Amino acid sequence: MRLGVMVGPERRRYATKLDRLLADARWADDAGFASVWMPQIPDEFDAMTAVALMGRETTRIELGTAVVPTQTRHPIALAQQALSTQMACGGRFSLGLGPSHHWIVDDMLGLSYDRPAAQARSVLDVLDQAFAGPGMVDVENEHHRIHNPLDITDGPAPSVLLAALGPVMLRLAGERTDGTILWLADERAIGEHIAPRLTAASESAGRPAPRIIAGVPVCLCADDEVGTARDRANRILSEADISPNYQALLDRGDAENVGDILIAGDEAAVIARLRSFAAAGVTDLSIRVVPIGEGRDELLASSRRTREFLAGLAPEI
Repeated sequence: MRLGVMVGPERRRYATKLDRLLADARWADDAGFASVWMPQIPDEFDAMTAVALMGRETTRIELGTAVVPTQTRHPIALAQQALSTQMACGGRFSLGLGPSHHWIVDDMLGLSYDRPAAQARSVLDVLDQAFAGPGMVDVENEHHRIHNPLDITDGPAPSVLLAALGPVMLRLAGERTDGTILWLADERAIGEHIAPRLTAASESAGRPAPRIIAGVPVCLCADDEVGTARDRANRILSEADISPNYQALLDRGDAENVGDILIAGDEAAVIARLRSFAAAGVTDLSIRVVPIGEGRDELLASSRRTREFLAGLAPEI
């Protein structure tokens, strides 16, 4: 299982936000991690712009989005940005995308969240042609009527990963993309629900074995601090709990909230839980470091301990 890190979700001073993002990417590159994943938060920095900038600051590491909503960009604009980002990253970009959630797409943006799997399939129709190389993109399907030339690059297409939680989306991810990228999935949900459906769909479509990238929070701490770490994870990452999509995924596993998915404890406990995700079928982890402590200095020290420990395990376990 390859180890990667999630960067960018922390709230930071505006004047230093970009510098910190780039510093985190350089650190992950230098520390030997396999990948860096940038989430697309509704009110935050544009994920693909961040990844493109990271591409110019790093030399070898995979850089990906986790994830870009399919409804918020016209598929040609999405393809243009993805291909441009791939160039900026020297061929190391992975486009994680998905249909997001009703409370973002409908409630915040006023866009349709009707039949999200069908909408995602229509976007993939466009991306398949757009990523095939310079030339015309000619697609007429349920959602799009496109006859548009693209001449951005003749380099390799970015890898595409689809956020997939339910059976229909997992089948689509297996049949049409390189795998899935997850958040709020525990080992049982992955091993019994996600991996079998995704793998079966890939095999039936004659595609290579799919990647399963799991977003997982981690905190290296003493045994008597595990409860504190879980409480903090639930507090700072709790917005995920309000989504019916995530609630349905939690129901597939043993976890009741993000605190239950958090990998917390001493070195042996963290390694054991990391290996349990690998045993469930996870091919890649996107690790969200969750620090604990009172005040800025203690939080920074906690973050540093966890990061340095994980760097010692990278690039895979």
